[in-house]
Amino acid sequence: MTTKECYDKIGGDYDNALSRFKSDALVKRFLPMFLNDPSFGELTEALEKCDVQTAFRAAHTLKGVSANLSLSRLSALSSEITELLRAEKLTEAKEFYPAVKESYDITLETITQFKNEME
Repeated sequence: MTTKECYDKIGGDYDNALSRFKSDALVKRFLPMFLNDPSFGELTEALEKCDVQTAFRAAHTLKGVSANLSLSRLSALSSEITELLRAEKLTEAKEFYPAVKESYDITLETITQFKNEME
């Protein structure tokens, strides 16, 4: 799978990532680092514990990480849940969470596959 195909599959913006990182080689170097980001797990755990502040910080971090890597779909969904948590709308955030999880799971699976193919 090419880097562009990976981005297309996860709803990312490869052209934006390329303009940000200046080369495909650097995109390939930084994209797999997403796999080590703990913010989604922290978001999940905080929502389970009804800890709005921790959930907000985790969602905000996930939004930033995904935006920096031009993972557009995940970034947009993370932004939505971040704003719900900023407003302390825990019930709405929990209802919205499955959409974030679905995008995250696709992103994680695709980047894992991409990384394995590069090795």
